[in-house]
Amino acid sequence: MNKRMKHKCKITILKRECYKDLQAEYLADPKSGPCPYFREGQEIIVDNDNFFRMLHGTFCAEAWDCISRYVYAALQGGSIMQGWTNNEKVMITCCNDGTRPVIFKLERIDEEV
Repeated sequence: MNKRMKHKCKITILKRECYKDLQAEYLADPKSGPCPYFREGQEIIVDNDNFFRMLHGTFCAEAWDCISRYVYAALQGGSIMQGWTNNEKVMITCCNDGTRPVIFKLERIDEEV
């Protein structure tokens, strides 16, 4: 008998970087500081029910644009980094904010149903 699997994706915020020199030189608000949406150590569980609702004020739209394709692959049970990381269920990635990037760990979670 085949076991059915349900997949989730855990997003963990590993780091919030802030490059004050770049902010001072290039931003309209040179004291923007680190990303206000996330905190280090924060964990967010994404499943099929809430995947399309991540933009309702709970997730930065730019960051979501960078990582959502990998989250979707995890929710479908796919490999998110086969051959690149030492575990195909785990990916380290970041948003595209050049002066205050956030580093994310994406992790596919497999559950029997």
